[in-house]
Amino acid sequence: MDTEAYVGDAAVGADYDDDFDDESSSEDDGTLPADRYLDRELSWLAFNQRVLELAEEPQVPLLERVNFLAIVASNLDEFFMVRVAGLKRRIATGLAVPTNVGRSPGDVLNDISTAAHEQQERHARVFVDVLKPLLDDAGIHVEVWADLGPEDRAQVDQIFANQIFPVLMPLAVDPAHPFPYISGLSLNLSVRVRNPKSSRTEFARIKVPPLLSRFVQLPDDGSGRVRFIPLEDVIANHLGDLFPGMEILEHHEFRVTRNEDVEIEEDESENLIQALEKGLLQRRFGPPIRLEISNDMDDTTLDLLMQELAITAKEVYRLPAPISLGGLFEIAKLDRPALKYPKRLPNTSASLIPTDPTDVPDIFASITRQDILLHHPYESFATSVQTFIEQAAADPHVLAIKQTLYRTSGDSPIVEALIDAAEAGKQVLALVEVKARFDESANISWARKLEKAGVHVVYGLVGLKTHCKLCLVIRQESDGRLKSYSHIGTGNYNPMTSRIYEDLGLLTDSDTIGKDLTRLFNELSGYAIEKKFKRLLVAPLHLRLGLLKRIHQEAENARAGLPSGIRIKINAIVDEAIIDALYRASNAGVPIDIVVRGICSLRPGVPGLSENIRVRSILGRYLEHSRVFSFVNGGDPQVFIGSADMMHRNLDRRVETLVRLAEPAHLAEIDHIFDLDLADTTASWWLLDGTWEHHSLAEDGTPLADSQDVLMREISSRRRIGMLR
Repeated sequence: MDTEAYVGDAAVGADYDDDFDDESSSEDDGTLPADRYLDRELSWLAFNQRVLELAEEPQVPLLERVNFLAIVASNLDEFFMVRVAGLKRRIATGLAVPTNVGRSPGDVLNDISTAAHEQQERHARVFVDVLKPLLDDAGIHVEVWADLGPEDRAQVDQIFANQIFPVLMPLAVDPAHPFPYISGLSLNLSVRVRNPKSSRTEFARIKVPPLLSRFVQLPDDGSGRVRFIPLEDVIANHLGDLFPGMEILEHHEFRVTRNEDVEIEEDESENLIQALEKGLLQRRFGPPIRLEISNDMDDTTLDLLMQELAITAKEVYRLPAPISLGGLFEIAKLDRPALKYPKRLPNTSASLIPTDPTDVPDIFASITRQDILLHHPYESFATSVQTFIEQAAADPHVLAIKQTLYRTSGDSPIVEALIDAAEAGKQVLALVEVKARFDESANISWARKLEKAGVHVVYGLVGLKTHCKLCLVIRQESDGRLKSYSHIGTGNYNPMTSRIYEDLGLLTDSDTIGKDLTRLFNELSGYAIEKKFKRLLVAPLHLRLGLLKRIHQEAENARAGLPSGIRIKINAIVDEAIIDALYRASNAGVPIDIVVRGICSLRPGVPGLSENIRVRSILGRYLEHSRVFSFVNGGDPQVFIGSADMMHRNLDRRVETLVRLAEPAHLAEIDHIFDLDLADTTASWWLLDGTWEHHSLAEDGTPLADSQDVLMREISSRRRIGMLR
């Protein structure tokens, strides 16, 4: 899951959150078929299956396959905590509004259960049957207790006694000890013991300590192999130390997933941060929605867990050990370069490199020469966006910095630069979104840090998340006039995720964009977004309408015989009004291409509905995160980049921004990205008849091109001088 990653374990999955909005944004006039949408929840599971297919892909380096397997597990955790929890909440509260395909939440939950069980079983088997043997061959062994000889067991005994035993807290269940609370996502051992004196059988629970390494590294045996044993296996084979004098009858692994979504009524909370902190404390105590158990668990133990947790049979997932494969992130981080993607260093944008290598880089001078379109992670975030903000903080001629912050890293240089700017006496405004799901605690922490340094911290508009990625710098030039320098991006101001997220950003000194952003920031720190803008489309008032207008124009152009076409690159498309407009444009003859990473509720290639629409998906080393909207517009192209996906939440309950690109070179760059992603010679997934098909090999069996590899090579080879981007 927005945790923000789909690649790596930092903030995995956080871009996949959804608020389960009930309303449809489309007004059905009856001219389109009722079954024109794909279910968004099943579409998300299909996305996660595409990630799983990367773990199954032999051409992917082994430890990267392990990493993808861990990502699938982490994504599923968030899917249950948020999406499944949202559907169950609808049912529990009596708000069982039909889903986007017109089905009841109960029916969708049944379909989710079937698909999720199949996916989790396939996921577990990939590790046990495919990756574990390959790891063995590579000298990385994940052992079980039965594999260990006497010498290894003696050494593990010492590890247990010195490093594990003191941390454990066995909790008995009897008339004097009620069934313990099982925290969400914790890995546990259920233990049944018999008292030899009374012959009474008792139940106990041991929580596997989450702060200890999930995989205990075994001492070097001289073989050159790196060997691990799961922490829970070590504990399970030392239960006699935890229950001395008792007979151990059964022990099994289990794990509970709970509803961990936080709901805050902003209009009833005078202090949003205090309300969020209270909600975060309550997150641990949400109702259970999934129970994962090892496949050898006996019925007596399972019945007790189901009764105490109020879990139904459909919510039980019986899996081969080890369960909770998110722990494989530890294995994936091993320092084995030959088993990973080749190391790549991002390049400084050619437009930011001084023509004279002895000159000190001046980002304001570079932006003054030309607008700069950045493409991360191929081009460095540190030497572009981060440097832009740091130079603004240090430049004595800069008077003000205004910045939105949705997610950023823990020790963010962006936050430090804003603090430095405020301490230097500059006017600094930070619009912090403390409601960024699963990053709330971190955002609260550095929001307070910013306030203490004198930064003007505001939390946006009531009822709306501020998701746009904006930075505005006001600088006094040598002639005394004030000039605006702006950055508008598709990704967060996060130096860590910028290394693994594919994103676009525009650095510009456009006076029009500067005035647009000045007004927008004033409205965000004030009361409402009221007006339209010249180079921006801003949600929630005007972004959907602006896109619909352009889609309708393409349809009119096609009917009139003028050049037409739409190409969209996004993370998710669910919004019914946008989808219906695309269907109608397709029927008018508009060729439409969509590159979507995640959820897609649109059905492409359906005769009489969408035969002019094709949908592709690109997944790989980097998380495809940019949002791009390109319209042929009768030969005068209009291209927008920005923060918005085609989801109800983005268009109705978030502040989102798209900026129109103007430089011909930038438009050509966007065209090239689309051409590459959509080429039949590029590896991708194709959505056909509602099912995703993986196209990774040519007819002769050779691998198709990896678009991310191609872009990295192309951008690395660009000349520094005379390069207009």
